[in-house]
Amino acid sequence: MAGRGPGGPMGGRYMTEEEKANQPKITPELLKRVFSYLTPYWKQLLLVIGAIFVSSTMKLLPSVLTGRIIDEGLIARNFGALVFLIFLSLAVTLGGNLIGVLESYLNNWIAQHITYDMRNSMYRHLQTMSQRFFTTSNQGDIITRMTSDIDGVQRVITNTLTDILSNAITLIVAVVVMYRQNWVLATVGILIVPLFVIPTRAAGRTRWSITRESQECSDQINGILNETLSVSGQLLVKLFGREDHEYEKYEKANKKMIDLNIRESMAGRWFMVILSTTSSVGPMLLYLVGGILMMKYDSDLTVGDITVLVGLLGQMYRPVNQLLNIQVDWMRSMAMFTRLFQYYDMPAEIQNAPDAITPDSTDGSVSFSHVKFSYDSERQILKDVSFDLKSGDCIAIVGPSGSGKSTMINLIPRLYDAQGGTITFGGIDVRKLDLAFLRKNVGIVSQETYLFNGTIRDNLLYARFDASEEELIEACRKANIYDFIQAQEKGLDTMVGNRGLKLSGGEKQRISIARVLLKDPALLIFDEATSALDSISEQKIQDAIEPLIAERTSILIAHRLSTILAADEILVVKDGEIAERGKHADLVKAGGVYTELYETQFRKALDGSLEGGKEENDYEVPGYIAPGDEY
Repeated sequence: MAGRGPGGPMGGRYMTEEEKANQPKITPELLKRVFSYLTPYWKQLLLVIGAIFVSSTMKLLPSVLTGRIIDEGLIARNFGALVFLIFLSLAVTLGGNLIGVLESYLNNWIAQHITYDMRNSMYRHLQTMSQRFFTTSNQGDIITRMTSDIDGVQRVITNTLTDILSNAITLIVAVVVMYRQNWVLATVGILIVPLFVIPTRAAGRTRWSITRESQECSDQINGILNETLSVSGQLLVKLFGREDHEYEKYEKANKKMIDLNIRESMAGRWFMVILSTTSSVGPMLLYLVGGILMMKYDSDLTVGDITVLVGLLGQMYRPVNQLLNIQVDWMRSMAMFTRLFQYYDMPAEIQNAPDAITPDSTDGSVSFSHVKFSYDSERQILKDVSFDLKSGDCIAIVGPSGSGKSTMINLIPRLYDAQGGTITFGGIDVRKLDLAFLRKNVGIVSQETYLFNGTIRDNLLYARFDASEEELIEACRKANIYDFIQAQEKGLDTMVGNRGLKLSGGEKQRISIARVLLKDPALLIFDEATSALDSISEQKIQDAIEPLIAERTSILIAHRLSTILAADEILVVKDGEIAERGKHADLVKAGGVYTELYETQFRKALDGSLEGGKEENDYEVPGYIAPGDEY
């Protein structure tokens, strides 16, 4: 991007080894796509180019007027001409600066609107990506492309492109004016430009190398501080008595940082000495050659002409150095655009069918027919899954961890698409249903509850923005959370904190249930909704769930026996297949996977509940086998 290297405006800019290794291939197609973002703002861009041309030219005029001030004012002893030319020079300088302000405003206006467009289109595009994209991509990388990379576009426009135009125009105008003054001195001036550039780039390269070492050392120091001064780190250091060892590590890194800072500071001083010396060589040469032409060859060259050429030579240095360094900025800019285009070009895996169906209503029934699915080619998650869930019924899905239970329910609202077989919802293939309709009618309460940083009301209204106060209260009552909300000083307007950190796990889970109820889906799914909670919170959620599954089409993924017993059918999943299905009593007697789960998981949970004071007859559900009974 357009950032300067450690040497500042004159320190040189260099690409890191990683940047060199990942240089994008600059193609006409890439350039066309980059500049396509400027097309909607071509009128403003023309104004910017015009302003840059006028501003750059006017900034050179004071050097030309200085020659006239010397020749026509001072040497000619013409006070009127002297005053006029001084005021003209000041007016030109002011005019150039004012036009520069206009150019800067237009430039920033274009850059801000382009980044506005890009952020909106990127956010819209990311919203269409499937759940696979977010589970496989690095979240930090997604945020970086949405923020830093797109912010870099603004720097490209305000710095890189402007620098190229401004420096190129300044250089061309300066060369033309110099040759109009005197072609001999102009040629001498151009030939000695490398005397400025070579030491500048050499010093910049040195400072860049030192700064890179300083950054590595700084990272090392930050790593030591983060590890040893954190709560967990300090505990480990104390328990193992490593205080002296960690101090020695920090002291060594700190000493290295001090040495590097001194070297960098002195490298900067030596650079200024070299620059100051070499910058005086050019003017001296022009004075020498100009003097020879005036004294030896009786040239019509004047003192003012020489002064103009010396001034223009000084102004040539910066644009030459900038243009030589612009390649790094340009390559970084193209690399940034390439990164953005990689995201833009990712196809949306889950899309609406061109003729998507939006029924007036749905009964919430679900049918899986020979469904297959895998996240990658190495492992098949679902191999051949078939089952039917009738409207108003409830099924429980149980099985060992990693058997594919959550994957099955994620396929219903098309968070992923099945790679084989068909899934119907309300009798219609989910791929043919309108996505918005489908997801509106499927409500999922997952194990990992997510609440936005806001009030309880805000989080509930996320399900339905137009829900009334009465509807909010009714949903909270059904979710067994309203008593808790009433006990809060601000009620529904209580802040939940970032990710709901001000609430307990059970409170968050019940709010998420209320939120799903406000959505009023045709199908209600509970995915291990109580597995990470204590027994008291679990019971409150269980008390909320049981009435809900009695009145709605629902799917339960649960480890609690009473929840499973309330289902009309139990599906036992193992290794991506439905290994067993049926009622609890029949499955226990079968001696298969369910029997093993019952003995190792469900029965253990039940025994814990009994020890906690729950009576056995609280579990009197048809087909229930109490601990110790034969089966």
